[in-house]
Amino acid sequence: MEALNMPGHLIRRLNQLSTQVFASRMQAAGIDVTPVQFAALDAIRTTPGLDQAGIAAMIAYDRATIGGVIERLLQKGYIERAVSDRDRRARVITMTEAGQAAYAQILPIVRDLQSDILPGLSEDESRLLLSLMKKVVNA
Repeated sequence: MEALNMPGHLIRRLNQLSTQVFASRMQAAGIDVTPVQFAALDAIRTTPGLDQAGIAAMIAYDRATIGGVIERLLQKGYIERAVSDRDRRARVITMTEAGQAAYAQILPIVRDLQSDILPGLSEDESRLLLSLMKKVVNA
């Protein structure tokens, strides 16, 4: 099949593999966090004081869907939402102590699973693929 050799198909398959590996590792660790929730936590930790739109932009997620991600993180007690001092319409998101503890537990697992996302590639090939992916995403 020709479609099996097209970038779009292969990118979708890599995304499926990545999501499956992430979910499997989180489940094994007894952690209920999705890849998007982790990305949001990482953005919040890296850039304190972001609002929902800023988080969505930082992780390249659509603004309409980020609300559900934020809501689930709130329910888990990982984040807090407060009215912004600069813009009363905006809600600033901050990480709670529970969120910081969860992030500290999750980060080593996420770092460790990276090699499982690209099975069959050497370290050099993995670095090259990562470099090429960054080039495409940043173009």
